Amino acid sequence: MAAAKSLLLVSENETGMPLYQAILVLATLLCSLVAGLLFTFAVVVMPGIGTLNDGIFIRAFQVMDRVIQNNQPLFMLVWVGSAVVLLTATLMGVWQLRGADRILLMAAAFVYFLGVQAPTFTINVPLNNSLQKLDAGTMSETAQKRARSDFEPRWNRWNAIRTACSIFASALLLILLLRVGRHGV
Repeated sequence: MAAAKSLLLVSENETGMPLYQAILVLATLLCSLVAGLLFTFAVVVMPGIGTLNDGIFIRAFQVMDRVIQNNQPLFMLVWVGSAVVLLTATLMGVWQLRGADRILLMAAAFVYFLGVQAPTFTINVPLNNSLQKLDAGTMSETAQKRARSDFEPRWNRWNAIRTACSIFASALLLILLLRVGRHGV
């Protein structure tokens, strides 16, 4: 264990940046990309398709969601990568960081995993899956309206929470990067 800790402390990549700092940069980048995606859905995508009638709204969301559910490679790289790399940075940070730096990292990870990843898999994805089962073309207008009202307000509320949490976690990681860059690990 001590050898692994020593390796983590002194390893450098080709840029001369310590390995931990490189992982922290990558975690910050990926979490920030997720924040941007969620922000775009909150302020552009959902308000945009929100102006559509119920049947077209359902179909539009299904089409966008299908791209994600078909494991679009760049989306998956960013979404899953953000969680994996942040978890790696957090586990390494337990050994590498002290004081306020460790607190910043732990707070960012806590907010990101509980405020972004957890609601995604417990609320937003199940809502998406429920909407995916519908055939808007064969539904009555009343059924379309009910399906949308069961979906849209809750999905938007939780996306707003995920957006705020992802932005906050990214801000904490940026502050940590500035601090680590200034005084090193």
